[in-house]
Amino acid sequence: MKTKGGIRIAIVGVGNCASALIQGIHYYGPNRHNEEVIGLMHESLGGYRPSDIEVVAAFDIDARKVGTDVSRAIFAAPNCVVKFEPNIPDSGVTVRMGAVLDGMSEHMANHDEKRSFVRADAAEPTREDVVAELRRSGAEILVNYLPVGSEKATRFYAECALEAGVGFINNIPVFIASDPEYAARFAERNVPIIGDDIKSQLGATIVHRVLTDLFAKRGVKMLHTYQLNTGGNTDFLNMKNQERLASKKTSKTEAVQAVAKTRMENEDIHVGPSDYVPWQNDNKVCFIRMEGHAFGNVPLELELRLSVQDSPNSAGVAIDMIRCCKLALDSGVGGVLAAPSAYFCKHPLVQYTDDEAHKMVEAFIATHSTEAVPA
Repeated sequence: MKTKGGIRIAIVGVGNCASALIQGIHYYGPNRHNEEVIGLMHESLGGYRPSDIEVVAAFDIDARKVGTDVSRAIFAAPNCVVKFEPNIPDSGVTVRMGAVLDGMSEHMANHDEKRSFVRADAAEPTREDVVAELRRSGAEILVNYLPVGSEKATRFYAECALEAGVGFINNIPVFIASDPEYAARFAERNVPIIGDDIKSQLGATIVHRVLTDLFAKRGVKMLHTYQLNTGGNTDFLNMKNQERLASKKTSKTEAVQAVAKTRMENEDIHVGPSDYVPWQNDNKVCFIRMEGHAFGNVPLELELRLSVQDSPNSAGVAIDMIRCCKLALDSGVGGVLAAPSAYFCKHPLVQYTDDEAHKMVEAFIATHSTEAVPA
């Protein structure tokens, strides 16, 4: 038998979520392979472990990160993610200046530098520059962690992935994988894509979806519901600009609507960010309320408060998205990966219940798994 190679990824946006992902790659290293592993949906996915993932290229626009080794950049301001694996050696990969476009909201300049972005004084790359770096680095997958509302910037990097022929994982609510035109282009180029808008491991959206599905399956008619979220990281600060929230609110709302027994009127459902609370840092607090009628048309109310560390919660899913994308590359499968997108994302091309999507993704892994690779 021969051992598997690694998974070479490039990252766009070296923020809190990227920090949690990279910390996790090291945290779940070989020294933990024989231990009881806490926090992973799959310790080994198709023969790949988290420690098989290697960051070979990274792009950002912040002065405190550009020109810095990625292993140090993940702990630079304004990142505020919890340090659960602080001892990470230098990677030899320097963060390169990224394309700004609409990736930085103007209102960020009105806040303390330790909380907001500081644009680097460096020339922005062209599409040709990014494609050349993806090819030079040997990246197989490009992971998008741009801020919410980065419509033009996300499309820029999606085009780079298509041209370079590398897989694309779209973690934010800009509709690429769920856009039939883009889906067709990725299929035509036989380039795998997973998206759009990552669901956290156990976050507000997955909990709200499961409860909504439970209402439907147990015969309870849901009349009204809201999901309110507060946090203190740059994601929440960025989203104070309401103009950047249109796709985010659509993505989160449709994720819940998709599993409701009957579609709710817009005035009866509110799902989205609520406010930025700086001292919360990367702690996200979610409040869910659901009102309905049960047996005998009798009223029923449910209220829930969920507190999580937002970025590790995201990384617990991203680590499986990357490995599923690698399985597709190994198998020569391109286009939208329907099962991983449905299970791991809020706004896939086709929505399924989480129970259905879970079965689909396990079947995808079993079908494309090469745990035992012939010598």
